[in-house]
Amino acid sequence: MDGELTRRPDGAGTRLADIAAQAGVSEATVSRVLNGKPGVSSGTRQAVLAALDLMGYERPQRLRQRSNGLIGLVTPELDNPIFPAFAQAIEKALTQHGYTPVLCTQLPGGAVEDEFTEVLMERGVSGIVFVSGLHADTTAKMDRYTRLRERGLPIVLLDGYSNQIDAPFISPDDRAAARLAVQHLVDLGHERIGLAVGPGRFVPVIRKIEGYRRAMAQLLGATEVGELISHSLFSVEGGQAAAAQLLERGCTGIVCASDLMALGAIRACRDRGLSVPGDVSVVGFDDSPLIAFTDPPLTTVRKPIGAMASAAVATLLEEINGARGKHIELMFQPELVVRRSTGSGPLVNR
Repeated sequence: MDGELTRRPDGAGTRLADIAAQAGVSEATVSRVLNGKPGVSSGTRQAVLAALDLMGYERPQRLRQRSNGLIGLVTPELDNPIFPAFAQAIEKALTQHGYTPVLCTQLPGGAVEDEFTEVLMERGVSGIVFVSGLHADTTAKMDRYTRLRERGLPIVLLDGYSNQIDAPFISPDDRAAARLAVQHLVDLGHERIGLAVGPGRFVPVIRKIEGYRRAMAQLLGATEVGELISHSLFSVEGGQAAAAQLLERGCTGIVCASDLMALGAIRACRDRGLSVPGDVSVVGFDDSPLIAFTDPPLTTVRKPIGAMASAAVATLLEEINGARGKHIELMFQPELVVRRSTGSGPLVNR
């Protein structure tokens, strides 16, 4: 048989057409990969090998050393560009270490995190990376992760923290991110600074609020800032709604919990005939791909995606290779990236 490919005991015979369809390539390309022929890019080769694993085929002996196994990667929807950026960085790091990533994306009305986890377990993954999963929701039950740990599965969790889960966490310093944004706006002369964030049950939101409150108190002496915090959804529409409330409350500077929310905040300003940054300054968070090319280019707090992805993979592989997984949180420092959505505030313009 081509490339000595065989089905695992619970399966039927092999069809190159099925593998080609799964990998999104031609049958000829599958044949070249199985027989170790040249002329196939590394990305295409990985796609074919991943298709073999997912469909339950044993790899030909000559190919088995090219992959150390499957690693699950569970992310939220990919509409927010920060999540595909994370997925790409994590997948690249996994491939460099000889692992085949399996991306599971949660969509509204689609499979939920627990369903994806069961599918990955059935596929015999060596570990799972969770990005902004239920571990970030303080109202969710954390025993789903405890059960995975009890089954001996290595896991790493990004963008969220719980002291109930005995596993490593990788996080940006959300408190520091909020302070960077507030400090920047204060330096520009703003003092009526609002915060547009997502639902209050999420750990990153809680931490951003803590950082914002502390910065407002220390930098402006403002301790009663409850009316300057507006909760909505992590989306353009959510940012627009939150910013509309903050504008009604007289804010001249708005700190947003994501770049998408910041784009919505700019839309809210323009709906009211206000210019950005002439009348209102807006700061985002993430520094998502292409965000430098918005109108105006967005000032934002950059999340260190590359460093976080590398740390997540390195931490996971340590446990896969026998190290005991520790209940720790690795905190990565954000960076303020100043572009053209922020400008002088009323204190400077007086």
